[in-house]
Amino acid sequence: MNDIEMRFDLGLSGFRLDVDLTLPGKGVSAIFGHSGSGKTTLLRCVAGLESPDAGQLTVNGESWFDSAAGINLATHRRPLGYVFQEASLFPHLSVRDNMLFGWKRIPPERRQIEFDQVAELLGIEPLLDRAPARLSGGERQRVAIARALLTSPSLLLMDEPLSALDGRSKNEILPFLERLHDELAIPVLYISHSPDEVMRLADHLVLLDKGQASASGPMVELATRLDLTLARGESAAAIIDAQVESHDDHYHLSYLRFAGGRLTVSRHDYPVDHPVRVILHARDISLTLEPPGRTSILNVFKGTVIDYIAEPPARTLVRVDCNGAILLARVTWKSAEELALKAGREVFAQVKSVALMGGGVGANG
Repeated sequence: MNDIEMRFDLGLSGFRLDVDLTLPGKGVSAIFGHSGSGKTTLLRCVAGLESPDAGQLTVNGESWFDSAAGINLATHRRPLGYVFQEASLFPHLSVRDNMLFGWKRIPPERRQIEFDQVAELLGIEPLLDRAPARLSGGERQRVAIARALLTSPSLLLMDEPLSALDGRSKNEILPFLERLHDELAIPVLYISHSPDEVMRLADHLVLLDKGQASASGPMVELATRLDLTLARGESAAAIIDAQVESHDDHYHLSYLRFAGGRLTVSRHDYPVDHPVRVILHARDISLTLEPPGRTSILNVFKGTVIDYIAEPPARTLVRVDCNGAILLARVTWKSAEELALKAGREVFAQVKSVALMGGGVGANG
């Protein structure tokens, strides 16, 4: 059974974790919530660093914890990797020896991933002979991830691995995390309070609030639900699954096919038919009742208003169905009234900017 089933009931001083979740046994499941929501406590239960008062944990058919059956595997017996906020490398060992530390302890027949493969995936080959003190923050975290992967875990736990990094280091490491997502089969539980991170990386999302899961489901679906906190604030966005249709070398553009039509973006080197994740921020989408005339905005899609929510004092967040692809558009309250927006009204969504998972920002339009 390829899933992760967890039911934890844990009481701590002034806090209770009470969750019952079934997560996919592959891909990235993000645990998202504000500080104090119980994200790290949940991960510690999965790792065996906390013992719930009651519950169970099964990872792809293997029972790690079952209070009723008296099963509670010690942390060192759970085949998992754990990446913390701080890299915590061994300062007296080189990068190579840090990575080999866990790899050497895994019997050859149990190794799922090879040293050279991990070093290439995470861009570590030029760093192998360096000491940790000579690495940047992003480089240290890449080495920490490599060390965890080389233990051939059945599950990789990542506890806000980018929170201690500055913006430049985060931008450096995110493409490597996306490569791991695309090329490795190891399931990941990824904790973050950053909407941008989970939108770029997560397949499944759990929203945690005060120790309970307020929602759990595919990232694409939860991102546009107006009753959830993820669709609020400046990071509100729709996530679209698309495929590369063709490239235009003359104008240095790429064309992507999705349910709502064809997106035009800046040229990317993905092969034709390659799947890509597209992020369309609500702040970058405007609405009109008529097809626009001559305009610099190339991406315009016909859709139908599903619903909307007021964002006092002056804005409205509108959900639009474009042939099955759900978009979010943030408009002023005045514009919403002048357009007489309501459920069922046909509109045209003008997409000013497109972000592709894997890097880059699309051309205007």
